[in-house]
Amino acid sequence: MKIELGVCTWTFGDLPLAEIARRLQVLGFDGVELVGDPSLYTAKQAAGILGDHGLRVFSLTPNNVDLAHPDDALRQKAVDYYLWLLDFAAELDQPMVSCHGYVGRVRAVSTVEDEWRLFAGAVRQIADRAATLDLRLVMEVLNRYEAHLVNTASEALAFVREVGAENVGVLLDAYHMNIEEAEPASALRQAGERLWLYHAADSNRQGIGRGHTDFRAQMAALRDIGYGGPIILECTAPGPDPFTAIKGPDSRSWLETYLQESRNWLLDNQQ
Repeated sequence: MKIELGVCTWTFGDLPLAEIARRLQVLGFDGVELVGDPSLYTAKQAAGILGDHGLRVFSLTPNNVDLAHPDDALRQKAVDYYLWLLDFAAELDQPMVSCHGYVGRVRAVSTVEDEWRLFAGAVRQIADRAATLDLRLVMEVLNRYEAHLVNTASEALAFVREVGAENVGVLLDAYHMNIEEAEPASALRQAGERLWLYHAADSNRQGIGRGHTDFRAQMAALRDIGYGGPIILECTAPGPDPFTAIKGPDSRSWLETYLQESRNWLLDNQQ
């Protein structure tokens, strides 16, 4: 299985994109999952910076907006952001656009059933617009301590079926599966041809080999389903607060250590 390797840019914190790109080029990565934040760069600027360092944009990760909130104004604001993100993606050689619940909201404001319906309706609206731009969405499955609606592969597949759009797939993450799935490798096989993106970090969200995740089993599952997408590393520096990338003066040094170790492991175990 020939794989391309990328890194989520948010894990570097507020480091400028040009410096992130320089470091990833030195580390030998192929591309990135880019934060879709209009305050940081235009699509043209991001494409130029990354292209200058030989990096592709595999996918976009969204700002933290709430597509399932029962307040119509809040939900519409979130939809409007995603519509902007689609236009941003269309200028970037059409990377996949990640979509997920509001990170940090772990319970329903109204009811889970009502918010599931609202979430599906909002994603359906975004998917319709994405189809006109020939873009694909991936529903990112987060653990229960970060989001409350889509926490497992089976829930993601049910959600995709409810949305009912051919351009909506699934993103599974080894770190989140370690919490939610009884058998992560089986979850990957269950997702099958709908698995369009895969994130990797060990059970402690450090580099591959520093936790207890069975990555050999997950690589075998990816081969079995014919996964052809990139592997995106989403390791974070050690320390509390999973929502903060940089936790101290040594954070980026640790992050780059994790990225190098993970890249080496994946390249050594891609067959």
